[in-house]
Amino acid sequence: MRFLPTEEQSDFARTLRGLLGGAQVPAAARAWAAGDHAPGRAVWGRLAAAGLFAAAAEEAYEGVGLLPVELAVALVEVGRAGMPGPVVETAAAAVLLGRLGDGALAKRFVPALVAGEAVATLTVPGSGGRYALDADAAAHCFTVSPAGELRVTPGAASGPPIRSTDPTRRLSLPSVGAGELLAAGPHVLAAARTAADWARLLTAAQCQGVGETLLERTVEYAKQRTQFGMPIGGFQAVKHRLADTYLALEFARPLLWAAALSLAPADTAAAKLRSGEAAYAAALTALQIHGAVGYTEELDLSLWLRKARPLRNAWGTPAACRATILPPDPV
Repeated sequence: MRFLPTEEQSDFARTLRGLLGGAQVPAAARAWAAGDHAPGRAVWGRLAAAGLFAAAAEEAYEGVGLLPVELAVALVEVGRAGMPGPVVETAAAAVLLGRLGDGALAKRFVPALVAGEAVATLTVPGSGGRYALDADAAAHCFTVSPAGELRVTPGAASGPPIRSTDPTRRLSLPSVGAGELLAAGPHVLAAARTAADWARLLTAAQCQGVGETLLERTVEYAKQRTQFGMPIGGFQAVKHRLADTYLALEFARPLLWAAALSLAPADTAAAKLRSGEAAYAAALTALQIHGAVGYTEELDLSLWLRKARPLRNAWGTPAACRATILPPDPV
């Protein structure tokens, strides 16, 4: 089993890194947090044109086939750049619609998602929590009920957003039973479970990227910040903290690629658990080493610092992931 991206997948990652690096994503993220989605939607369109969402849809729906490894590679770059918006949820919604077996329903929604013309958000029972992410920026808010009903409402009908720890993650509570009924039955719940596994995998990849950026920026700061006449990166305690952060991210990476290859629930849970915890540890390290300056919103570092904890809990808290990997013994 191969745990490293192929040359083509690495080229895809480099393409997206270059695209996002020149797109002024921090400014778009700040605008998104203030309710102005236009800059973020412009970057969104460029990501779609590069083929990000096409990897979540079959060719019949204007995609290139279901490519979880390529999507995981892409979401690492999305996390590294601090890209706002429901990228994970839009991809997972495309997977869900494609798995329903209703070609007409998929053709109604998926091509626009693949092309970046429409943004979607998604809630699934028992996996993504009660809140829809960025419904106010979405054209479609898809919800799956515990009874197996798939409904869609316009994002504008979602009500006022609720701020999370990360101001770029705007949450809202979907109305139970509201919206157009698209499908119902056990097949909807089966498709929702598959989509939730994809969402968990892609959130793990996003966590990995967030952690990498936090570590890179902290290492650079430790080289520049001086104390007692020398860079703080020369202090043994700082070296050990950075090394521990690096190792946590590196040990999470093979689990991420393994989960992308298998998409087994236990594997996606393991990847999400390790990448989420590694990203959160990277945030704690970054905050401690940056000191008081790390708390300031003016510093771009805060855009990644505030993502780490919400992403760690999104699409499966650490406790939920552990329960998936090793279910508790029946009493």
